[in-house]
Amino acid sequence: MSPVSTIGPSLSALPARAPVPTPPLLPPAGARTAAAPPAALAGESFARVFDQLVGSVEARQAQADAVTRSVLLGDQGQLHQSVIAMQEASVAFSLMVEVRNKLIDSYQELMRLPV
Repeated sequence: MSPVSTIGPSLSALPARAPVPTPPLLPPAGARTAAAPPAALAGESFARVFDQLVGSVEARQAQADAVTRSVLLGDQGQLHQSVIAMQEASVAFSLMVEVRNKLIDSYQELMRLPV
């Protein structure tokens, strides 16, 4: 008996068509949900996220400095680890700068909108 012929009987036991899941019902257009944060809390959470971004960039730069220092002093660090850490810090810093630039562009675009 071939492996392909053993599949036939098990396939016939499957339903002909899988049931289609129904999408969740959306609230009315003017209704407020409990999950939507007030505007003041949204600003605080954005500030917190941006502070975490800056903190992670600083941590990557400090880690790259420590690895580079250990390589230069002849401790247990290896050169390729230092280069990788420096590149990671550079990419993280570049990302932060691009996010800042996009935020500034968005703010300037909002200021140009007619009221």
